[in-house]
Amino acid sequence: MHDAHISRVGRPRRPRGGGVWYHRGVGVERINPGGLAPASGFTHAVTASGGRLIFLAGQTAAGPDGRVDGAGVVLQFERALGNLLLALREAGGAPSDLVSLTLYLVDLDDYRAHAREAGEVWRRLAGRDYPAMAAIGVSRLWDTEALVEVQGIAVVSADGSGLGWPGGVQRPWDLERPRDVSVNP
Repeated sequence: MHDAHISRVGRPRRPRGGGVWYHRGVGVERINPGGLAPASGFTHAVTASGGRLIFLAGQTAAGPDGRVDGAGVVLQFERALGNLLLALREAGGAPSDLVSLTLYLVDLDDYRAHAREAGEVWRRLAGRDYPAMAAIGVSRLWDTEALVEVQGIAVVSADGSGLGWPGGVQRPWDLERPRDVSVNP
């Protein structure tokens, strides 16, 4: 690997050098090759080994009543990401366990215009490690009022224990909006 920036999941500070970080039997490596454009708000490649996969269904800004709540793409992104992270937590994971994330957006230009604000939401809810990410423009989503849907894949140790929540990250279930966290309502 030449000129690649590699970060190791689970470290409180950004590591220097390369390698894979192993924590509770899970190895996650985030790779940003020097030959590609700088990664900002995503990671070019993520490898994961030794764990259990969690496939997270697409989440919108729908509340417990099923209605989409929030005006604007940034607020809807915050609520959709919060919903995804809540599902991840219930499955035994944390934001640092995410290895892939796909955003489905009704208006890509609107999201790009608010990318800095969306990045602030990500850092507040999920921290500074980014999974491999893609943003896909769509004509509409299943929830017709939704502007954004977030879908992800995470890897946790085989015993189901995640890597934990990074310091300073606001956990989505601590937000003021009440949520139903029952696994099987």
